[in-house]
Amino acid sequence: MRPTTEDEQFRLTEAISVLEATPGVLHSLLGGLPGVWLDFSEDPDAWSPRTVLVHFVHNEQTNWMPRARVILSDTEVRRFPPFRQLPEESTFEGLTIGQLLREFEDLREENLSALRSLDLQPDDFAREAEHPVLGIVNLRELLATWVVHDLNHLHQIAKSMAKRYRGSVGPWRPNLALLDL
Repeated sequence: MRPTTEDEQFRLTEAISVLEATPGVLHSLLGGLPGVWLDFSEDPDAWSPRTVLVHFVHNEQTNWMPRARVILSDTEVRRFPPFRQLPEESTFEGLTIGQLLREFEDLREENLSALRSLDLQPDDFAREAEHPVLGIVNLRELLATWVVHDLNHLHQIAKSMAKRYRGSVGPWRPNLALLDL
């Protein structure tokens, strides 16, 4: 693996810009789509776009800022509690896609406001805590992961949506690499 160049290093202002964009991207992709698109899953173990959105909401509630606060706490032992990828099934049952999108947007706005209010200094990004699976992680890694996590799941949603029409693209299929991911 090649070393990271200065242009590729983590910068909080850039990270926040990407994180601010995610709710709008999700709204553009999912808002107003019929259930058949929202609930399509390319295989039984894959997440549908709706499931990914629930995961986004759940992460805003229980992952990013709670973990940042653990890292920045003054306690001697800083350990993240175990994390579930999805909440209990009944947590978001019955909510429309519009309600889920608004919930995500509100939570993201609150979390980014809280992140900005931390007034992070360069030394803060090296502060550490223990992840239950990964071991020692630092704030820079957590915040960079938050950004890449968003992009990863936006890709996942786009891939799932594309595969809904996998059998309909006819002779163009060889030109659509997304269908083979």
